[in-house]
Amino acid sequence: MKSLILAEKPSVAREIARVLGLKDHHKSYIEGEKYIVTWALGHLVELKMPEHYNPKYKTWRLEELPIIPEKMDIKVMKQTRHQFRSIEQLTKRKDIKDFIIATDAGREGELVARWILEKLHFRKPVKRLWISSVTDRAIRDGFNNLRPGKDYENLYHSAVCRAEADWLIGLNVSRALTTKYKDPLSAGRVQTPTLALIIEREKQIQKFVPTKFWSILAQLNTFEATWEKHGEKRIYSKEEAEQIAKKLNGQKAQVKEMIKVEKTEPQPLPYDLNELQREANKRFSYSAKKTLTILQRLYEEHKLITYPRTDSRYLTTDMADTMSERLQAVASAYNKEVQPILQKRGKVYARQVFNNNKVTDHHAIIPTEEKVHFENLTAEEQKIYDLIVRRFLTMFLPPYKYETIHITLEACGETLTARTKNITDLGFKKVLHLNEEIIDNKKFQQIMKGKIFTIKQVHSVEKFTEPPQRLTEADILGQMEKYGLGTPATRAEIIEKLVSSESVERKHGRFYSTQKGKQLIDLVNEELKSPKLTAKWEKELELIARGKAKPEVFLKKIRQKTKALVAEIKQSDKTYRTPNLTGSKCPDCGSFLKEKNTRDGKILICSNLECSYKRRKDPKLSNRRCPQCHKRMEIHQGVAGAYFQCRRCNIVEKAEEKQKLVNKREERKLIQKYTKKDNTFGTSLGDLLKAVLQEKE
Repeated sequence: MKSLILAEKPSVAREIARVLGLKDHHKSYIEGEKYIVTWALGHLVELKMPEHYNPKYKTWRLEELPIIPEKMDIKVMKQTRHQFRSIEQLTKRKDIKDFIIATDAGREGELVARWILEKLHFRKPVKRLWISSVTDRAIRDGFNNLRPGKDYENLYHSAVCRAEADWLIGLNVSRALTTKYKDPLSAGRVQTPTLALIIEREKQIQKFVPTKFWSILAQLNTFEATWEKHGEKRIYSKEEAEQIAKKLNGQKAQVKEMIKVEKTEPQPLPYDLNELQREANKRFSYSAKKTLTILQRLYEEHKLITYPRTDSRYLTTDMADTMSERLQAVASAYNKEVQPILQKRGKVYARQVFNNNKVTDHHAIIPTEEKVHFENLTAEEQKIYDLIVRRFLTMFLPPYKYETIHITLEACGETLTARTKNITDLGFKKVLHLNEEIIDNKKFQQIMKGKIFTIKQVHSVEKFTEPPQRLTEADILGQMEKYGLGTPATRAEIIEKLVSSESVERKHGRFYSTQKGKQLIDLVNEELKSPKLTAKWEKELELIARGKAKPEVFLKKIRQKTKALVAEIKQSDKTYRTPNLTGSKCPDCGSFLKEKNTRDGKILICSNLECSYKRRKDPKLSNRRCPQCHKRMEIHQGVAGAYFQCRRCNIVEKAEEKQKLVNKREERKLIQKYTKKDNTFGTSLGDLLKAVLQEKE
């Protein structure tokens, strides 16, 4: 008898198969003496759409909303039906004794597997593989400590509640807005309050009126001091600023007070997903989605980090014994930083990081015991891995220590202040690339109370108050975490959805609201765009996952809220103006055309929802780069064939003839010849063609 294992992705299935010694490879599974491992391709099963309950819902009509099925049902996804059928055949085999869920250890991973089992009506025992890394050791230990599937029933119920809530509210509110205002408008329980945060910042900027003010700087013998009165350093009158500057120039300033305070900054906690995405955005301008994609590769392909989709920044106490192995794994790439730590036997200074009570499904993101080979990582992977390792190494170094010095002086009845700090021990900051060094300001050490200095020069500096800046992705992630909007695993997707729906624009790393987004936020219910409601729902979902709340009660509230939201839209007398309308009309139905930006340039689409007409406004952009300005070049069809053109630089290049396409037979031959025996699937044709070229060279 054999156990059937379900992984979430082929790459993870391959690793499990290798560790367990399964060598009989098939198209949709790998088999051994005791186990068969197969895989999903993300979700294979999803909630049914309205038209699956009743064909009349294929046409969107406001009067038929809200659509609230008495019981939500699921269906097999058409694009991955073949893989579902393969799993179905495996579960029907008589030699299958039980089922092991090996999907991602989290709410969404649980849903992937459970919906498949539910659709298959699987009745044999179910076990759960729950691991935080995919190293050989973690997989072996995980299979030696499989848990009963019943232990994760509540997590599954929480996942179902989340999926149904998003369906009920997102689908109904979006359809109601779209049909009433005749333009594709997208709303949801997480994306709408997130959009509201961006719009609110936009309003603050629009309302802002700059104010002129002056600061007074006085140059003393060895340092510079700033004029200050009752804690305020700004003067809003030019005449007053000039009078004070004239009054102080050339006068004597006496030290009235000198305060020294020794301070200690503790080691930072390791990263959770949200904090790491914010850091990557600040340092490298990576989007949350890009960072998550890189992390998934480091986790699944390279096995260098622990499970990335975590909301915890702590480690469990039983992990303390694994620290030495993890240090050894990174030592080859971080020898200078790790050797002093190993000489102290890997002593962990930041003991506060080990806290079982603050670890939920997964602990913080840290390196695994897998040895790192930097040459196998891309530049982007190296950057993200470097952040994780350096934050991890701070645990083994003492706190950062410094001394602040605050000097108060008096001159002609006016107050001047100067501040500085002395760094006494860099501590954990030695490994953080902060370019700090031990600072000992001796010039301040010699200053004592009562000492008199001559003010050599005084000047007033004219400045303006500045508006708040538009939100970066790091700012949005921080706000989403603060208000409990979404989960670490879904926040990147929500941000990208706001961009793709044209509710916001991403420019130079910051988010700008669009005309569509501003109008949309005015149309939706006040409660829906408030983070408080969504945060409340997320807490309830967490309680359901812990078995402390009932799913039926939550879903009953969601149904009631859905009815109220749709009713409000129907009764609303608010107006909406379709943005980006042009003067051109659709040749098919006569409606005005809308302009839309895409990756390939601007296109014109019909504003009539029932019409599918669209055409390109600008010439199509190719992947060919201009040799001069490096921008993407336009592609055109001329009498002599295709050619590329850069209008900016007036450069034209003839397109090369298309390479001969590889037919299926030749493709199979390439795969047989160049695919390694221990890597029988997952290799792209592009990699194989590259191997051919290398061999010819």
